[in-house]
Amino acid sequence: MTDQAPGGDAPPTEADLDAVTQQLGRTPRGVLAIAYRTPDGAPAVVKTAPKLPDGTPFPTLYYLTDPRLTSEASRQESAGLMKEMEALLASDDDVAENYRAAHRAFLEARNALEDLGTDFSGGGMPDRVKCLHVLIAYALAVGPGTVWLGDEAVALAADAGLRGSAIPQDWPAPNYSWTAR
Repeated sequence: MTDQAPGGDAPPTEADLDAVTQQLGRTPRGVLAIAYRTPDGAPAVVKTAPKLPDGTPFPTLYYLTDPRLTSEASRQESAGLMKEMEALLASDDDVAENYRAAHRAFLEARNALEDLGTDFSGGGMPDRVKCLHVLIAYALAVGPGTVWLGDEAVALAADAGLRGSAIPQDWPAPNYSWTAR
């Protein structure tokens, strides 16, 4: 495990919601918990309800809020990391099976809150790599080992200067060589 500050399933405090509002530049909707905090204790990933207060389905269980992390996810996407990850997903049976298992675990966690009647999870799972923001949020919320491609994106973000600030100091190093660094 990592030295991440505790998140978990406790309802967010008013201070947490104020911080997330500042991070997003808008009032967050459907926040159930702070799923991951940076090493200094700031909220960075929120766990959201499967349906927003107005009844709108919101299948993204873990939502990235920390501006440093969202910026790094965007940088990785722009650099072409998703295409490299999709190539790995297509060529490595172990990675593909982990991605499918991560998809099933995501659906199980979300459906335990409320079943939306869909098998859409997020990030392109289980067949594509579509959104690194979702994969990073998922990896940080559950810790390393569940969603390997998310773990890799977090590791690359750590190597890009976020280790010890937005990402735990002991987050594992990347397991693969990526040209989109």
